[in-house]
Amino acid sequence: MKVVDILRVKGGTLFTVTPDELLKDSIAVMAERDIGSLVVMEHGDLVGMLTFREVIQAVVKNNGAVGTTIVRTVMDDAPLTCTPETEIDEVRRMMLGRHARYMPVMNGKTLMGVISLYDVAKAVVDSQDFENRMLKAYIRDWPVEENEAEPESKL
Repeated sequence: MKVVDILRVKGGTLFTVTPDELLKDSIAVMAERDIGSLVVMEHGDLVGMLTFREVIQAVVKNNGAVGTTIVRTVMDDAPLTCTPETEIDEVRRMMLGRHARYMPVMNGKTLMGVISLYDVAKAVVDSQDFENRMLKAYIRDWPVEENEAEPESKL
């Protein structure tokens, strides 16, 4: 399974901010849309990611306030990325290795979407469920040879 398979199911809705937007406005978008990340774009290029992790760190650093903090000062400016053709197993390894919960999907310089650790886990579980159902169906339909069909009686 590849990232493109997740994107196909998930859809292509993207939420972005610019690096010079106020953090409080970005937090409001995240809360309103019930999302955990925003892609930070500048002049059509991916320049970072803003996730709830960076938001929490900024709030703690500023004693519970964000004031006039801008996104650029708190965003992850070197987010992990993958391509639509990246295998899901590789994405899992990458995300676990960096403790990343969100990963932009890039096709060259074009942002195709963002996948989350939840999306990856769901895809893996769905795939395993499908395989499990197929195996059970195969076992249930296992061909039985004539001499195995009826056990011999011992009288």
